Amino acid sequence: MSIPYPFSALVGQEELRLALALNAVSPAVGGVLVRGEKGTAKSTAVRALSALLPEVAVVPGCRFSCDPAAPDPACPDGPHPVGAHGAGESAASRPARLVELPVGASEDRLVGALDIERALADGVKAFEPGLLADAHRGVLYVDEVNLLHDHLVDLLLDAAAMGASYVEREGVSVRHAARFLLVGTMNPEEGELRPQLLDRFGLTVEVAASRETDERVEVVRRRLAYDADPAAFTARWAGEEEALRQRIAAARRLLPDVRLGDAALRQIAATCAAFEVDGMRADIVMARTATALAAWAGRTVVLAEDVRQAALLALPHRRRRNPFDAPGLDEDRLDETLEREAGSDEGDEGGEGGGGREGDDGEEDPDPDGPGGGGAPPQDAGPGQDGADGADGGDDRSGDAAHPGAGPGSGPAPAPGQDSPGGPEGGPAGGERPAAAATEPYRTRALSVPGLGEGAAGRRSRARTAHGRTTGDRRPEGALTALHLTATIRAAAPHQRARGRSGPGLVVRRDDLRQAVREGREGNLVLFVVDASGSMAARQRMGAVKGAVLSLLLDAYQRRDKVGLITFRGATAELALPPTSSVDTGAARLASLPTGGRTPLAAGLLKAHEVLRVERLRDPARRPLLVVVTDGRATGGAEPVALAARAARLLAAAGTAAVVVDCESGPVRLGLAAALAEELGGVAVTPGELRADTVSALVKDVRRAA
Repeated sequence: MSIPYPFSALVGQEELRLALALNAVSPAVGGVLVRGEKGTAKSTAVRALSALLPEVAVVPGCRFSCDPAAPDPACPDGPHPVGAHGAGESAASRPARLVELPVGASEDRLVGALDIERALADGVKAFEPGLLADAHRGVLYVDEVNLLHDHLVDLLLDAAAMGASYVEREGVSVRHAARFLLVGTMNPEEGELRPQLLDRFGLTVEVAASRETDERVEVVRRRLAYDADPAAFTARWAGEEEALRQRIAAARRLLPDVRLGDAALRQIAATCAAFEVDGMRADIVMARTATALAAWAGRTVVLAEDVRQAALLALPHRRRRNPFDAPGLDEDRLDETLEREAGSDEGDEGGEGGGGREGDDGEEDPDPDGPGGGGAPPQDAGPGQDGADGADGGDDRSGDAAHPGAGPGSGPAPAPGQDSPGGPEGGPAGGERPAAAATEPYRTRALSVPGLGEGAAGRRSRARTAHGRTTGDRRPEGALTALHLTATIRAAAPHQRARGRSGPGLVVRRDDLRQAVREGREGNLVLFVVDASGSMAARQRMGAVKGAVLSLLLDAYQRRDKVGLITFRGATAELALPPTSSVDTGAARLASLPTGGRTPLAAGLLKAHEVLRVERLRDPARRPLLVVVTDGRATGGAEPVALAARAARLLAAAGTAAVVVDCESGPVRLGLAAALAEELGGVAVTPGELRADTVSALVKDVRRAA
């Protein structure tokens, strides 16, 4: 078994260490989400924390780690009487577990599995515990939580909120306790969590690599020393580790005695109201965090500085309204709110910024760093960080972020076949133009890939999935995960007499079991091919075009798609955004997109063909949806129009579903984009037809006419 890197040896990352320590003191805080770039010690810090947690006493032989002093009355391995270990016999004790949930885990691995065959044939609950049972009274760590399937995240966070896991299968029910410290890490470049899931994490921390040379040197020095001899390195930090372990235990004992006064409570409520945080969960998390901060500092009274630190940890991720908003908190506004709501009780404890250095008995707080010290011994915790890191159709919630956007630009258009003023292709000698600002995003109509797929769970196109409506049955391949009860009974019924059935029970054999076939929705790869040439800029349409693409990116985020962005202008096409789940990165690349030059439409389509070919090898189950945003013009080179048509037919031959957003405007329309859509075997829509409210209005008009 590998030796974890010592928590106290981490360099810098004070806020990360503090958030983890607070959750160790008070698991009711609700866990922590660690966001940051790769190589910033996210996984290292989480794995190091588990070594600091106090040992837990468990009922001997209980697979669900029941506490002998207060066993779970509904434990599947129970009942366990209080003091189940018996007089004179010590309860079993073990270190608190760190349980890691893999991104590709199944639902049965997470919550546990029922033996459906024994349940039907023998009427017994044969239950194999899952990772939630293993993590009870320990730490459940999810690396790359943003890549976890939505239904697993829902199960995980529901268990964390209720402190129990429920398994319901075909009338058979099992419940067991599942209270754990939930920690998730993620790289925002690989995609965001939904806002409603972000809200379920108590605290969030942003981490980044230090830019200071001395700090980075210390990171490398300590990491090399650890890699060379983990045992010796850990031994050198044993004293600091024990001090932290004792401090966590002392804070846990002090926590019930900490008083949250009315003044602090009013500051918490006023802060959440001032920052317009949805719901009441933020207020509760802030109260618990401020209480844990006071206990961590060795105090029994919550001070204003505790409330301020709690706000910085609990509110930034709850203020995001859409995936393009950056998390954060205006600290000046926070200070103004706290000062306005400051109560007289705070002055009795030394005032804001002064009480955090003294305990109730007037002695100096043993932690020179105060609540923000992060838990590491100040003499050794240098700044910086450890360099090791561990190896949906939309739900129609876009109303939070969507605002009515402007339609296509209405600037004067030149006559057909005539270049705009200022030179060919809309600029001086076809040169580059500054990036145009996008219009506000809006809610788009649903675009989907035809047919029935089997890709990653999402919310765009029809697919065979593990969750959804039941459409049929089949013989199971491997373990049975979704029983089709009616089909199973139908398969077993003709054989009951031959099997010697004599009682009311149904005699079921393995060959009788039937797996339910379900249809749901999958996420797709939405590849945008955007015309950034002068022919688009000349008509002052690029702002509206960017607004349309931004709206489609928002729709892709809600539908759990991967996205990619190709732009073409001048003489070539560029892969501006390789396929990723991070739509906010796509929005950033789109915002800085310059325009100008000729229109190499064929190059853009050929680039799309190559990108999709590679992606089919990487992820063959994820079907692509090609979205080409252009006016249909093709210039540059010999026979540009014919070459573009051949490139389009190449994509169509590969079976790529395509949509062409026709950006042509003006009194005379050439229909070039529509012709391109026909060559692609897809459909053409105008930016106005993308808007969901346009489709809704059309449906209402049809109903009214009927």
